[in-house]
Amino acid sequence: MIGSALLMLSFAAMANKDDRYSDNSAGKFYVDTQCIDCDVCRVTAPNNFARQEEKGYSFVTKQPDTPEEEAQCQEAMDSCPVEAIGNDGE
Repeated sequence: MIGSALLMLSFAAMANKDDRYSDNSAGKFYVDTQCIDCDVCRVTAPNNFARQEEKGYSFVTKQPDTPEEEAQCQEAMDSCPVEAIGNDGE
């Protein structure tokens, strides 16, 4: 029973492309409405993430152009404490 609850919790926490912010740059990486404005992504991939100042959340300002930026975006996604960053591969 506990395993089932943990599975449901982890599934619910994954980024959902249907809930992504409209500010996100078009492309595979995005931030959804689960963002808690913790700054992890902006520190990890500063060329690709920014803060929406008025509403207090992060979003993808630019999709990665280089292998280094790609790795930084992936690290930001892996490090996000609420799994608000997604990569839909498109």
